[in-house]
Amino acid sequence: MSFALTLGTVSFVIAVIWGPPLIRLLRKWRIGKQIRVELPSNHQTKLGTPTMGGLMILVPVMLITVVMNLANFLSGFDVGKAILAYFHFEEGSPLIGKSILLPLLTMIAFGALGAVDDLAEVRGWWGGEGLRARHMFLLQSVLALAVAVGLHHPRFLGLHEVGIPTVKELVDVGIWYIPIAAFIIVCTANAVNLTDGLDGLASSTAAVSFIGYGIIAYLQGQYPLLSFAFTMVGALFAFLWFNAYPARLFMGGMGSLALGATLATVALMSFQWLLLPIIGFIFVAEAGSVVLQVSYFKLTRRLFGAGRRIFKMTPLHLHFEVIGWSETHITQRFWIIGVLAAMLGIALALL
Repeated sequence: MSFALTLGTVSFVIAVIWGPPLIRLLRKWRIGKQIRVELPSNHQTKLGTPTMGGLMILVPVMLITVVMNLANFLSGFDVGKAILAYFHFEEGSPLIGKSILLPLLTMIAFGALGAVDDLAEVRGWWGGEGLRARHMFLLQSVLALAVAVGLHHPRFLGLHEVGIPTVKELVDVGIWYIPIAAFIIVCTANAVNLTDGLDGLASSTAAVSFIGYGIIAYLQGQYPLLSFAFTMVGALFAFLWFNAYPARLFMGGMGSLALGATLATVALMSFQWLLLPIIGFIFVAEAGSVVLQVSYFKLTRRLFGAGRRIFKMTPLHLHFEVIGWSETHITQRFWIIGVLAAMLGIALALL
């Protein structure tokens, strides 16, 4: 744990130092946030704020993870020993030496996809609306399926089990692990993306979720996964330094898609992915509000000829903005709920 906390601190320092020159570069390249006209009026003041701030998170995490794993490889350190002891895997488990490569590659792949979407919006490609929803979903699904196969394949991680609270042994889900894992990754990536709408909201709640799964990894003895999770936390805290209200930088799809997909991958590697809707409760609430709003609108339009709405506006944080909550109050209250939900998730993981 002390090593993981140190890595988190180092990640924070690197990202904070990297932040100001990144903001200057984004301003120079005119990579600024585009604001939808239908959003509350106070959002219009954010027009032109540098976006693609996910670079502030991704670069330090990539640098630290690659350097530390290279050092472990050169020194011959057995990163899988603790995992073998905890889960009673046989010697030669494919988790050894490969456990952090997959979440790192997931972060890079989804970050790259988000970057293309951000640039398309900023530069006016394809109509200036970013990637079309069906194209984005297709690309996300392909990437998520590749990650799921990597998690499941016996020559890589060989995962096919899930932990259930109060059940001592892991439950084998077999080949169904692949579509389930892909579904979880796509859903979580989009849920975090939808949450990224207020200053500090997505970064603070994502940090809480990574802390939650970092603690679960520590309790399981998955120390490489613990180190990776806290490296993410350090970078997120550094980003929050610049993203807290009033934000000087937005993470964009490059950050939010990468964070969501990586969080899902970490949850899958911890075997406690059933707890992701609890530990990441805010993301579920944000995405769920959109699904409920759209579904209810279509249903009532079919039944009554005119669509009706449950919320004033979605995602959920916009509903509270419309009814008069301030941006900082929404962020702080959502963060408090996120902390409590993460605490409950960790408690359930201990059962």
